[in-house]
This record gives sequence, structure tokens and C-alpha cells, in this order.
Amino acid sequence: MNSNKITALLLFLCFTVFGQQKITIDEIFNGAFTAKGMDELKSMKNTNQYTVLNFDQASSSTQINLYDFATLKKNAVLIDTKDYKELPKIDSYAFDASEKNILLACNTNKIFRHSFTADYYLFNIGTKQLTKLFDFQIQEPTFSPDGKKIAYAKGNNLYVYDLASKKSTPITTDGKKNNIINGITDWVYEEEFAFVRAFDWSKDSKKVAYIRFDESQVPELSMSIFGKDLYPKIETFKYPKAGEKNSLVSLHIYDANTNVTQKVNLGNYNDFYIPRIEWTNEANVLSVQVLNRHQDNLDLLFIDGNSGAAKVVLNEKDKAYVDVTDNLTFLKDNSFIWTSEKDGFNHIYVYDKAGKLKNQVTKGKWEVTKYYGFDEKTNTVFYQSVENGSINRDIYRIGLDEKNKVRLSKNVGTNAATLSPNFQYYINTFSSAIQPTTYTLNESKTGRQVKVIENNEALASKLKGYSLPAKEFFVLKTEKGNELNAWIMKPKDFDSTKKYPVFMIQYSGPGSQQVVNGWGSSNEYWFMMLAQQGYIVACVDGRGTGYKGADFKKVTQKELGKYEVEDQIDAAKVIGNYSFVDKSRIGIWGWSFGGFMASNCIMKGNDVFKMAIAVAPVTNWRFYDSVYTERYMQTPQENASGYDENSPINYVDKLKGKFLLIHGSGDDNVHVQNSMQMMEALIQANKQFDSQIYPDKDHGIKGGKTRIQLYTKMTNFIKENLGNTDASSKETI
Repeated sequence: MNSNKITALLLFLCFTVFGQQKITIDEIFNGAFTAKGMDELKSMKNTNQYTVLNFDQASSSTQINLYDFATLKKNAVLIDTKDYKELPKIDSYAFDASEKNILLACNTNKIFRHSFTADYYLFNIGTKQLTKLFDFQIQEPTFSPDGKKIAYAKGNNLYVYDLASKKSTPITTDGKKNNIINGITDWVYEEEFAFVRAFDWSKDSKKVAYIRFDESQVPELSMSIFGKDLYPKIETFKYPKAGEKNSLVSLHIYDANTNVTQKVNLGNYNDFYIPRIEWTNEANVLSVQVLNRHQDNLDLLFIDGNSGAAKVVLNEKDKAYVDVTDNLTFLKDNSFIWTSEKDGFNHIYVYDKAGKLKNQVTKGKWEVTKYYGFDEKTNTVFYQSVENGSINRDIYRIGLDEKNKVRLSKNVGTNAATLSPNFQYYINTFSSAIQPTTYTLNESKTGRQVKVIENNEALASKLKGYSLPAKEFFVLKTEKGNELNAWIMKPKDFDSTKKYPVFMIQYSGPGSQQVVNGWGSSNEYWFMMLAQQGYIVACVDGRGTGYKGADFKKVTQKELGKYEVEDQIDAAKVIGNYSFVDKSRIGIWGWSFGGFMASNCIMKGNDVFKMAIAVAPVTNWRFYDSVYTERYMQTPQENASGYDENSPINYVDKLKGKFLLIHGSGDDNVHVQNSMQMMEALIQANKQFDSQIYPDKDHGIKGGKTRIQLYTKMTNFIKENLGNTDASSKETI
């Protein structure tokens, strides 16, 4: 054997035995480990097909392609921007009910998390005619069910555009920035109730129901936008903090034939929310969910579209709070499906049109995690649940009569479904802690796999070269007897005779879950990278997190942060007593609610945690918005001690360890005020700490090289304060 071959063999042996590749931050955030996914698809309503918006790199064009669900084969290209010189890149699209016309959104301009304005084009699939609707940007254009009109919002007002006459008629005229909004939600509704379009067409296309927001009395928040100009800009918007005035909401019904609007009398309610409106299958009956400010009482109302008369058909009460549901589904006879955790776990119910309970469809000490839909032909409901363990997700089908339940998913981990329009097939998205995401086509009667769409074999093969550490799932029992889902990730060459530093990660927010048997985001690779560098990484879902029943989730009511912090401290003590852990070197990290937690832990657990990193944290619950905070805490006026005793800004004098505080100055959600006032409190307590402000970055803190710089900074802080040594390395050959 010649010397070159001997050298190559030695290098190969060294690499395979001792020199497995190490993950780098650049690789993580430059997409080196990105799993292949399916393009986001829209199921058609009238045919067993779906559409996908594709970007064609060769022609730099966007296309809307039509596929068959049974074969996954492309049937047609509905539109390609290269065929229309005047058409920019398509950002999103929507069909009319006939699925013959498409609204195309282009040149999108983001407003907040979900909201945006855009230029809109109308495209007729049959004639191939393309028409730009307006020479200005609009919001949320929506076809009437008969396809003859489009309702849309502009400048806080609502309009109806007639496709035949090409004329717009105003529904409202009093819209004004930071004052009156018609048909579009205000900031706090968009963020916390997760919707933007606050209007809906009746099924006969004769009426438009909408919510009007009077935010004139809501306090304003201003943010400096630094940009690159000589002078910063000031962005001002209405933001109701806990205990402050909310928008006054009212409900209105517009008659498109007479141009007359009536206000629905909701005089029985005071200081309330309207988190959902939707016309039922009866053309003249509008459903409205009304929630009191404490969010512990929800009424489902049916409103007569002519008289405006309202009646309560369903009422939900809870000693803590009632979650708003998106699962309301009206059947042909206007009976309806509803999800609720009123028996202590989230389950599916069916009611008649008068609101009388017909049946509880699912039962058990487990949670329905997603409702997928109802097949009227077979009276079958499809859903996802944690019946197979709270860290797993499986797909099921069940009759409305509770009979013929079938577990469709076969693999243990996280399964999710996208059902075909005729419910004959579904695309199963599966992953686990050791398996990157796979996509398969399955038939929905038994779950039989028809075809593998994408198995991410190339990524799985690539990752073998990195000899990645694996998560070990277990139930951690604290000294107080609390049993908590957890995972731990050890270095691949773990040596039980050595002592390792521990880096704990968590989010801990109400109803959340971090200990899940699924393939994670880019953060997961960061955790693996840290384990490769000699750290044990651990995660514990404490009380207040989700999918273990209402009692476990809602125990934190009025004391947000008390039990969650207690559990993280107690978990750290248990982990610290493991023989292979150096209990003097335990750190904790979190973002948003997790940043709030990390801040509290380094102070209240000052003898347990050596260091903490808090990214975009709430530091005082009085600074956060009304809808989210009051759901769990009521108002500061009612529960001052709950706010003050659980806000880390009030415990800065307890800081002993190393603390890194990070925030984006353009965060419209958790305002940089939280970190600025935290810094001032730390300064006045004469406490040393580290901080980083990211100019103009929002709550996600990303863009350009931002994430690489951010994660490099956090990694260096961990090394500096938990020990810059690979405790388990074996460098000799």
C-alpha cells in the first residue's frame, strides 16, 4: 500500500472514530440543515385537487399549479407570471366559490404579525384575463359567495366592489388611523385572537357583517424606527396594556342591496370582546362569539340578519379562562361541531341548531390537539390528539356517534394531516426526535400509505456525518412531587464519570409545549451544537404548559410565573444532583415568555443558576397587552400582588449570576421598554449584567446576518460563564 493510501486510510479512520463533524452556527442559519418540505397547498372545494404556489428559479416567475390528490401529479398551470408582463411576483392568492376566478396579492407590505396591504389582481382561469383591481393597496379582499362582488378594507373603512360595474361602494366612511377601524382588527385582536379580517359575507351574498373598533380611548405606544435616514421615524399605534382601556367594539350588518347598515344590540354586555364572527349555513343567521374581559365566560350568539335580534345558543364558563375556538363547523341542518375543555380535557362536541348538546364525540383523559374536518357523507370527524402520550401526536377518525374510531397514523412521534376535499386521502406529515420530517400520501379509511412524497433521506444521511446527540425523554419528579415531561441531551461521547455543565432551555407559557417527540427548528441544531461542545442540554415542561389537561395548564391562574419558575428551579435541583452534573454550572435560556422565565430564574433561583440569557422578555406584566395578560392574571387593579410578585423587574437585587438581556428595538409585541426598564432597575441595584439591543428588529430578531450574530453572542456567553471546555472530549488518537 503506498503512502498516499495509508494517509487517506488513517484520516478516514480518525474522522469516523474521533473526528465526526461539528455543527456550526453559520451552517444552522445559512440553511445547511433545512429539511425539504412540501410547498404550502390549498385544497380545492369543488374537485379532489389542490393548488400550490411555486417559484420557478429558471424563469424567475411564480406559478399557481393544480395537482390531483389521488396521484399527486400536476394537472395544470393555472397562471404563470412570465406570461403577464404587468404581473409582479405572486405572494398569496384566493379563489372565489366557483373556483374560476383568483385574487392575486402582489407587492405585499407587512403591517404587524398577520396583517398586510397589497396590490391585487383578478384572474379568470377560463378566459386567462388579468385585471388589476385598483391603483392603490388594500387589505383582506374577499369574494361574495356568488362571486359577483368583493368586500375589502382600505384606510380603516370597508368597501364593496361590484365586478360587473367595476365600481366600489363604501360600507363605512368614519375610519381613521388610531381612532376608528371598520372590518379589520386592532393590534391586540390581531396578536392575541390571531385574526385580521373582521367581516364576513352571508351565504346568500346579500349581507356583510363586520366589527367596528373604536380605539380612540386606547393609550398610544410610540417606537423609534432608526433605519438609515438622518432622522429616526416615529411609529405610533394603539396598544392597550394590562388594565388599560380596550377598543370599544360594536357589531354591524350591512345590506348590499339597500346599502343600509344596522347596529346589532349587544347592550347586555359591557367591556367585552368579539373574537369571532361567521355566518352560518342559514343565510340569515350570523354566529358571534362574545367573551367578557376576564375571558372566563363565552357566549355563542345567533343573530337574525334582518331584525338584529340575538339569542345565546351556547355558553361556556371556566374558573380560569375559556379558549376561543376556530373549530366551529356548521352542518347542513345548522347543527354544529364545537371543541371545549369543559370536562377537563379538550374534546369534540356536536350540538343541534338550538344549542342543545347531541353528543360528546371524543372522551378521555387526553387532549384533542387539532380538529381537521367533518365528512358529511360518512358522518366522520378527523382529528389529531395525544391519546398515545402527551409528547406524541396521532391522527384519528371517528363517527359523530363515537363509533368506528380508527387510529390512522402508524409511527410514534408527531403526525399531522392535510385532508383531500373528498376526505378520501390525506397527506401525513411525520417526524420524531430522531427522524426528520417525512411526507406521505395515505388513504383515510385505514391510514394505509399510498405513496412517499418526501422522506428527507438526503438530510438524514448528511446528519449521520455529524454523529448528533439524541434526546432522552423521561418524566422528571421534583421534590414537591410534581411530575413533569422532560428531555435531556448528552454529548455523544458522554462519560458518566465526568461532571458536565448543564444548559436548560424552556418556554413555559400557558398551554405551550417544548418537550415533544418531533423534529425541531433551527434552535434544535443549536442545542445539538452545544451538546457536541460538551454541555448537557435539558428541557422541562413545568406546570402551566399544555396537553396534560386543564388542571395542569390552569394551575398558574392569577400567578403567572410563580409555579412555572418554581418548577424550573426544582427541576434544576434534581438535574444538579445527577452524578454526572456539575451543579455549580447550570444555566437557563428563553425567548419571549421564556425570557421572562429565564430572568425570574436567575434571580429567584440565584443559588441554583449560574447564568441566564433572556431574549425579548416581559419583565413586568404591567407592560404587556390586556388580552393576553388579563386572560391569566385579571387586571393589575384586581390582582396587584399577582403582577408584582411574579415580575422579574422587582427582584433585581437578588441577582448573583451572569445575566445577558437581549431585545429588538422595533418589537411591537414585547416592547423594548421591558428591557430598558429592567436595565435601569439593575443599574440602580448596582448589578453588573450584559445586554444587546438589535436596532429596528421585531420580536423575531432576524434579517441578514442577525441570527448568526445573535447566536454567536449567546454561545460565547455560555462558554464564558458555564466553562469554555469540552468536558467529554477525547482528543488523543
